[in-house]
Amino acid sequence: MTAETETTVAATGSCCSPAGGCHGDGVADVQVGAVTTVYKVSGMSCGHCEGAVSGEISEIEGVGSVKAVAATGEVTVVSAAPLAEKAVRAAVDEAGFELVGLA
Repeated sequence: MTAETETTVAATGSCCSPAGGCHGDGVADVQVGAVTTVYKVSGMSCGHCEGAVSGEISEIEGVGSVKAVAATGEVTVVSAAPLAEKAVRAAVDEAGFELVGLA
């Protein structure tokens, strides 16, 4: 298993709706062509820490979403393309924490 995966969804839809969803507004939950990367960050201990790390990483160009979990030290980033580790490290440093590497 790798920490970085690329998800591509065909735009053909499904039997439920043209967007591939079965319930509600027809918007699919998967970002087409998105790259999901999980990083390990040390020092997070609470929701405030999670918010600080998420806020800094979300400012990197191309980032679609960030979810930090203090209990595990994992930060999941969904982006349009793979991110430069240098940019992620700088964002985590700016938040006051340390990027350990890929989870």
